[in-house]
Amino acid sequence: MTVSSPCVGEGQGRVLIIGASGFIGEFIAQASLDSGRTTFLLVRSLDKGAIPSKSKTINSLHDKGAILIHQGVIEDQEFVEGILKDHKIDIVISAVGGANILNQLTIVKAIKAVGTIKRFLPSEFGHDVDRANPVEPGLAMYKEKRMVRRLIEESGVPYTYICCNSIASWPYYDNTHPSEVIPPLDHFQIYGDGTVKAYFVDGSDIGKFTMKVVDDIRTLNKSVHFRPSCNFLNMNELSSLWEKKIGYMLPRLTVTEDDLLAAAAENIIPQSIVASFTHDIFIKGCQVNFSIDGPNEVEVSNLYPDETFRTMDECFDDFVMKMDRWN
Repeated sequence: MTVSSPCVGEGQGRVLIIGASGFIGEFIAQASLDSGRTTFLLVRSLDKGAIPSKSKTINSLHDKGAILIHQGVIEDQEFVEGILKDHKIDIVISAVGGANILNQLTIVKAIKAVGTIKRFLPSEFGHDVDRANPVEPGLAMYKEKRMVRRLIEESGVPYTYICCNSIASWPYYDNTHPSEVIPPLDHFQIYGDGTVKAYFVDGSDIGKFTMKVVDDIRTLNKSVHFRPSCNFLNMNELSSLWEKKIGYMLPRLTVTEDDLLAAAAENIIPQSIVASFTHDIFIKGCQVNFSIDGPNEVEVSNLYPDETFRTMDECFDDFVMKMDRWN
């Protein structure tokens, strides 16, 4: 194991982030650093085989103060235990991708064995997987996340589940990271009749609020739901908002429920997983068909009423700026 450490300050708790080179993980790592916490990143060795964009992300976070822990794999319980003990970790946040969800079972076992971790946040950062019920192949991922949840709860590991719903971007049904893609410029694809609403959250807000809840006693052993009223929109409303930004109208094409189910049934990974989630969101209404009123769940705005969310209007401005830079 190799540790690369710049000069860092001591924050409220020592944080280990697994999966910081990913889309969500980068925002969480940045927010952890912004909060002044000592932030460790478990990363693959940045060798010639590394994806350039991921290497760039990790190097940037390192330059900002993150401590890199190279080598080792999260499937090795002894290795994970050693990291937690040697670096006196207080909080573990996992943002691993779908292919590595079950590797978190080893992390949970290591946390239980060490016995000093104050909070574990598994890789959720989407829907409440105990409530949402997408068709396959998305359901298989949710079943794996449920397995991780059950082991956490059975092991007595202190946890918080982050249910932040949709990323603030145009919800393409065939793209795993729509926030990296400009909204449509030729036509809209509207799911169903376009009236089912969803909650959209910018990546920076996911990071900001995640780092607020990690040591908040009110979120211990609870699911934290992100439901910003300013970003509660359906496909028709998103379309109108984008048209105002670009200054012209676009034709609307209907993507039916059958279309989405057919795309999911093709079982092309990861596009079919995204199609199954899109069906769950914009046809079945998985983000809005339940109330947050259980003893083990809370809405993040009720916890931090003075904190604001970036609006979809602001996020669409970002896309317009990207377009201007390209022209």
